Amino acid sequence: MQLIVEKTNAYARKLPTWVVYLIGVLPAPWFVYLGATGGLGFEPIKALEHELGELALQLLVAGLAITPLRRHLGINLIKFRRALGLLAFFYVFLHLLVWAVLDVQLLSQIWADILKRPYITVGMLGFALLIPLAVTSNNWSVRRLGPKWRKLHKLTYVAVLLGGVHYLMLVKGWQIEPMIYLAVIATLLTMRVKFPSIRHA
Repeated sequence: MQLIVEKTNAYARKLPTWVVYLIGVLPAPWFVYLGATGGLGFEPIKALEHELGELALQLLVAGLAITPLRRHLGINLIKFRRALGLLAFFYVFLHLLVWAVLDVQLLSQIWADILKRPYITVGMLGFALLIPLAVTSNNWSVRRLGPKWRKLHKLTYVAVLLGGVHYLMLVKGWQIEPMIYLAVIATLLTMRVKFPSIRHA
């Protein structure tokens, strides 16, 4: 196990962050291509929304896993956390854009859905929380905000949880996949908690 950890950390140190960005954006044009060529089925817009939203949630979960991986397994992928967060925001934005522009289309209906459909309300709240995180995901903001930057970016925990709840509320009936996502999110959040050590007398 130790050998695997050491090799993983060595590869992570050598891998430039821009490679993660490059690989991360590739699914977007691929999904668009599939939608345009019939590769997403009979409802390509709905399928495109789903693919973009699920990928965004996967990236958020991956970013959430970085600290537990380092704390409990010694795998250090911290240099990629910002890239994962920005890529997640990118796909959440595309998910929202496809829903608003291609699916709903009418501005009045968009606002009506946000206010009347709970799963959309939850999703929009999660997106709103990601906006300040994306805007401040740069070195200048880290220096400018100081200790407040870490406090601000704890909103990530709420945003990813809302993303999981949004997915669970979106699907019809009880489906195992969104429940798995929520279980993983809850587990990762629990693993971040530092419990006080018990001292024996």
